[in-house]
Amino acid sequence: MFQRIRTSCLLGIKAIPVHVEVDSSPGLPGFTLVGLPDNAVRESRERVVSSIRSSGYAASGSRIIVNLSPADLRKEGTSLDLPLAIGMLVASEEIQAERPERFVFLGELSLDGKVKAVHGVLSVAMSLSKKEDILVVPRENVAEASLVEGLSVIGVSTLAECIDAIAPGSVKLPVRSCGISRRALAADPSVPDFRSVVGMEGVKRALEIAAAGAHNFLLVGSPGSGKTFSARCLPGILPPMTDEEILECTRIYSSLHVLGEDKAKSFFARRPFRSPHHSSSMVSLVGGGVHLRPGEASLAHNGVLFLDELPEFNRNVLEALREPMEEGVIHISRACGTVSWPARFMMGAAMNPCPCGYSMDSKRECSCLPDSVRRYRQRLSGPLLDRIDIQMAVPSTDPQQLMQMPPGESSAEIRARVTAARDLQLQRFRRSRCRTNSEMTSEETKNFCGMSVETERFAISAADKMQLSARGYYRMLKVARTIADLRASQFGSKAEDAKKASVECSDIAEALRYRAFSGLNS
Repeated sequence: MFQRIRTSCLLGIKAIPVHVEVDSSPGLPGFTLVGLPDNAVRESRERVVSSIRSSGYAASGSRIIVNLSPADLRKEGTSLDLPLAIGMLVASEEIQAERPERFVFLGELSLDGKVKAVHGVLSVAMSLSKKEDILVVPRENVAEASLVEGLSVIGVSTLAECIDAIAPGSVKLPVRSCGISRRALAADPSVPDFRSVVGMEGVKRALEIAAAGAHNFLLVGSPGSGKTFSARCLPGILPPMTDEEILECTRIYSSLHVLGEDKAKSFFARRPFRSPHHSSSMVSLVGGGVHLRPGEASLAHNGVLFLDELPEFNRNVLEALREPMEEGVIHISRACGTVSWPARFMMGAAMNPCPCGYSMDSKRECSCLPDSVRRYRQRLSGPLLDRIDIQMAVPSTDPQQLMQMPPGESSAEIRARVTAARDLQLQRFRRSRCRTNSEMTSEETKNFCGMSVETERFAISAADKMQLSARGYYRMLKVARTIADLRASQFGSKAEDAKKASVECSDIAEALRYRAFSGLNS
């Protein structure tokens, strides 16, 4: 008897529909598996046969041929165990299923018949469009699959439970998912509060602007000046993610089976903050490899990719980030296929001004030769620096001031202003593909800045004197737009007063100050 069972495989983070075609016919007992399976899929025969026997059914002694269609797509992972077992049982007429074409099965089987969690369930759930489709997944993956609103989901713990659920007249009804359930999230205790950053008001202002408009930033200062600590406070002032952003991030992390590390966590609710080590390879940062997996840049999607000790990274690795910094997506082409991953991140970085680190320190003398300083700074290319909107010098703080200065604003207070500014941007871009000011095109930048003739003349004149490139000029305008949003947000999210919402000369002047940092070009 022939039987076709529906399932899916991942290509990057995209779910590709796959049919497990099983033919059980009389003859010498045997098992043949075709359709470009990888080693994990080939080994599924032993797991499936043992699981079937442990569930009280006899592994048929007939000749079984299994084809994984489409046959030209390489199948990877262990999620094909469950559909393969169901297909073998139905084809051998050991069990019956009511309208098996409406079910989509995913799950790994253990030798005792238990169904174990798999990765990429959210991508499969998002690919199902028919209302009559029912997704059968391990019970640990039910919450993840339920993020897709309106989808029917059945969670099973064992193969026997799955067989009962699909049997004719089964009383086990699928759960109709209702989408993302918003819950109050407690503050992450691992994220330091900006109240702990004493002084450094200019740095905190720069990071507030970067968070409000999702702008790239670079902090340059002496060792111990607080660059890394200030950057690690950034997640505490980022606005909450929208439902769409939650699904995007969860889909990426689910494809890597990261959500399975915390069984109580069904979706990725906080904006990611990724800080890879400077020894990271290009594949680990931008993705790829033998199995085409997302890298740190995609894991930082809708969040922050922080590169500490920026000049210590391999130059080729940094240059590979230039395209996603502009486009918000990474395209990887290999002999085994071509995939695209979302990578719309805010890149943050920190570095010392010279190899010894003290050329900007007022208390310690720099011991570096001019040539070594020049070589150190030339590790960062001009095109990469041109894509960094905010470049800020971090001054060293006197230890006496650390004890005398009162604590500054908390992250919650700064986050309120950042969220209000983001609300203004969401309203402004409601008919555009943009979400933040940093994503605006050059045409949108000119349209949404709303500058007066005098302000525009001032911006052009200043950019000419500072020898900004065309990209640098428009990025400066985007930062000015964010500064104006922070100023206008105190008047409400609608910002009905055009004067309060427009970009003024003071906003341009402050944005130019972040482009005028010459510590890397001296």
